[in-house]
Amino acid sequence: MIARWLALLLVPVACWGQETVNVGSKRFTESYILGEIVTRTIATAGEARAAHRQGLGNTAILFTALKSGAIHVYPEYTGTIAFELLGLKRVPRVDELNRELAPHGLAVGVPLGFSNSYALAMTETRAAQLGIARISDLARHPQLRLGLSQEFLNRKDGWQALKAAYELPFASPRGLDHGLAYEALAGSQVDVIDAYSTDAKIARYRLRVLEDDRGFFPAYDAVLFYRRDLLQRFPQSWQALQTLEGRISAGQMIAMNAAAELSGQSFSKIAEEFLTTPGASAGAQRGRSFLDALLADDFWRLTAQHSVLVFVSLALGIVAGIPLGVWAQRAPRIRHWILGGAGVLQTVPSLALLAFLIAALDRIGTLPAIVALLLYALLPIVRNTYTGLADVSPTLRESAVALGLPPVTQLTLIELPLAARSILAGVKTSAVINVGTATIAAFIGAGGYGERIVAGLAVNDHALLLAGAVPAAVMALLLQWGFDGLDRWLIPAGLRRRSEAGDPRSGGAA
Repeated sequence: MIARWLALLLVPVACWGQETVNVGSKRFTESYILGEIVTRTIATAGEARAAHRQGLGNTAILFTALKSGAIHVYPEYTGTIAFELLGLKRVPRVDELNRELAPHGLAVGVPLGFSNSYALAMTETRAAQLGIARISDLARHPQLRLGLSQEFLNRKDGWQALKAAYELPFASPRGLDHGLAYEALAGSQVDVIDAYSTDAKIARYRLRVLEDDRGFFPAYDAVLFYRRDLLQRFPQSWQALQTLEGRISAGQMIAMNAAAELSGQSFSKIAEEFLTTPGASAGAQRGRSFLDALLADDFWRLTAQHSVLVFVSLALGIVAGIPLGVWAQRAPRIRHWILGGAGVLQTVPSLALLAFLIAALDRIGTLPAIVALLLYALLPIVRNTYTGLADVSPTLRESAVALGLPPVTQLTLIELPLAARSILAGVKTSAVINVGTATIAAFIGAGGYGERIVAGLAVNDHALLLAGAVPAAVMALLLQWGFDGLDRWLIPAGLRRRSEAGDPRSGGAA
């Protein structure tokens, strides 16, 4: 254990002079694997550190991250770039794509050797029963239940365009995470899902991929999507990436996806085997247990990231929240605006707030995540500070005035100590809330235990899901117990007894 901690402390020192190449990936199995392959390839060049910002979400988030410089490169598909990002009507050659991307300071290159197209799929049994072999056949069966991924539902080359092209009668398909859609299909909860042509589960679940008889879906050739300055800033890393050109066949990609989704191998292990064993594809391996996933090599890194998110945002929440609570108690005219504003912030959905902050700050990662967590931390701290101060006995205030104490002294020596238990309860509530909310930060590359939860959803790996959820729950419990101990240590026994007895002079209302 000591050796591991020493190694963690020495790594930043050893890498102090190196810049970092940030590699992104989307929130599905294949993108995770390709992101790991790209990251390890850059690391072998020895020119810079390589960091994988995995599971960042949909195309729009990755595009924003690439333009802002939060990431330098990520695996993408030509059809997605042409239709979703550039709004083109066809998929042009790579040189034409690069002319369109030049104003953004971006480019595509290093075709990886395979194509991964969108498709619609049904179970073979259900498709045969209804006589469905082509997408156009779906129009004869308006009773079918569609379960489509959120990205496909909202892409320009996704559901709405497909529905119009095939004149399909379905009104509101069900939105499903891609990693869960196959199980929903196998369990007869839906009849049709969107799939990728390299999905390993197509064969496992005996699915029929419906023929795109009107040629709607374009070519989705796998390429690297990168910032143009990558070539000048990291020439050796770029040269190493060139070795990936044409190296991955469709069969190899399916095998690697199967190793993650069906055999439970980690993305890093799959990438390592691919790069160190030329021509080999990942083989079968028993699924990892909960303990294997929990105690994996990334545990301390994720713990450190989650702790930074929680404690930095909590500290900022205390610095901002206590003065706001004092102001609300001192200024009745603006009290409604302060308490109401903090309450409104608490009601904003976390993903919506993160999306807004990404646009406002023009970046992904730790900064927008901490800002979001800070905003969520405010309400309990502000409200409890106000309540604790409001419950201080007027007699005590009058006595302080009679003694000639200035207002600042009254606040710091009398009112805040009497309200301390209420304030501490608000801080404790904010801390526990932030531990859970911080897991959402993984969607924008801020890391933490949510990284495992997001990856577990992508591959429907229950062990990996629990390996992220359990440590977060344990951290929340430890914080709860820690604040309970802090309450007993900081708050005088007499003040605690009056609070527990319901004496309003104690400021114990939380």
